[in-house]
Amino acid sequence: MSVMLSVSIIFVSCTSQIQHNVIEDQSPERVVVGYVTSWSDRMPDPNLVTHLNYAFGHVTTGFDSVRVDNPERLCSIVALKEANPHLKVLLSVGGWGSGNFSEMVSDEAHRLSFVRSCQKAIDAYSLDGIDIDWEYPTSSVAGISSSPDDTKNFTLLMHDLRQAIGTDHLLTFADYADTTYVDYRSVLPFIDFINLMTYDMADPPYHHSALFRSDIAGSLSVSEAIDHHLEAGVPLSKLVMGMPFYGRPSKDYKGQRPFGKLSTDGLYTERWDSIALVPYLVDEQGNMVLALENATSITHKCNYILTKGLRGAMYWDCDDDDDSFTLSRTVWNLLMK
Repeated sequence: MSVMLSVSIIFVSCTSQIQHNVIEDQSPERVVVGYVTSWSDRMPDPNLVTHLNYAFGHVTTGFDSVRVDNPERLCSIVALKEANPHLKVLLSVGGWGSGNFSEMVSDEAHRLSFVRSCQKAIDAYSLDGIDIDWEYPTSSVAGISSSPDDTKNFTLLMHDLRQAIGTDHLLTFADYADTTYVDYRSVLPFIDFINLMTYDMADPPYHHSALFRSDIAGSLSVSEAIDHHLEAGVPLSKLVMGMPFYGRPSKDYKGQRPFGKLSTDGLYTERWDSIALVPYLVDEQGNMVLALENATSITHKCNYILTKGLRGAMYWDCDDDDDSFTLSRTVWNLLMK
């Protein structure tokens, strides 16, 4: 069932009557954020994350409200709080190719109506907050509309969302690896933390999520992206480093991309970049065909988070892990135990 959510429509409520987790302590405790998708029926382990971001909600074509994909699935994710009462569940609005942001933020009436709709969604689904995944303000790279005013209007959106949802709910956003699209100093007072998408930064023959720069690291490494955000004024306490639980293929790669379904089928050989600290697959000619992650590379990234003092880790997405939750468990055991 598809449900259009707007300020004039009564929301579908989750059948599980779970109380909001009121945020009493605003101290920057470490977080492990997993994105969970509306199009999967697999459930994450609620004891291996502190936050689950439900993907996705969308700005409606009327530019004034939020539409939730697969509301029944969202209810099932919220119900995981029965197993872990400390779990926070947020609705992530946006995603690659999800538009209507530019039109919504540019009109005050639309923007205020949209944030009221977000508050209604929080109440209807017993959510703990909103995550904005606009990819990206001022850019039409994802085939969506954009405007040079998007950056300043993004700040207005964050301000208005904070006013609407109050301080007892979380407000976060997913951000590109470089610092092109957001005025961080103006946004920071309104948000709890930033989920930094430090992946998809290149295609083979380059790594898409190299921790450090090597000669096949592409134009940006994870550590460089972190440094750029720190230079832009984002404090360590509001930086959550993203990790991919999937591989990024070349056009010649034939096979599954999720970590949990990866198989070389005898066609490819795994190699390790001892500088970038990530694995990759090569074909018989030694050409990189898949840039990926494994438990060893995730361990290095978690150790970087601890050494650097970042707020925590985020990964896309829970469904790409294997049946034993190998990568999820690696992140949790290193950062939270």
